[in-house]
Amino acid sequence: MNDSVEIRPRRRKAGRTGCAVEATLSVMGGVWKPVLLFHLLEGKLRFNALCRLTPSATARMITLQLRELEADGIVSRTIFPEVPPKVEYALTDLGLSLAPVLLSMRDWGKQFQELEPS
Repeated sequence: MNDSVEIRPRRRKAGRTGCAVEATLSVMGGVWKPVLLFHLLEGKLRFNALCRLTPSATARMITLQLRELEADGIVSRTIFPEVPPKVEYALTDLGLSLAPVLLSMRDWGKQFQELEPS
C-alpha cells in the first residue's frame, strides 16, 4: 500500500483578499490543524499520540494536515531509523510563534462553552 502523500509547495499568503487574517487561516485553518498545533505546544509527539489525542479525526486526515503544516514550515517531522519506524512531530520556531494565537483561541473557547444558552 502506498500511503505517501504529495507535499505541496507553500501556500499563497492572502492571495484572495490580501488580509492578514486570511494568511493566518491559510496556514492553520480548518478543524484539525489548530487542535494538532495546540497539542504540540506541550512538546514533541509521535504520530500515534496525536491520533489518540484527536480520536474523531482519521489517521489519514491527521497525516494530510501534518504534511501541510510541515510544508508551511510550522511543524517539523523527524524520522528515526528504527523498525518499526518512529516519527516525531514538533513545532518549529515559526510554529511556536502561534502559541499566543492558540492559547487565545483556547481561552475564548472555554468562555464560549460556559455561556448559558439564551
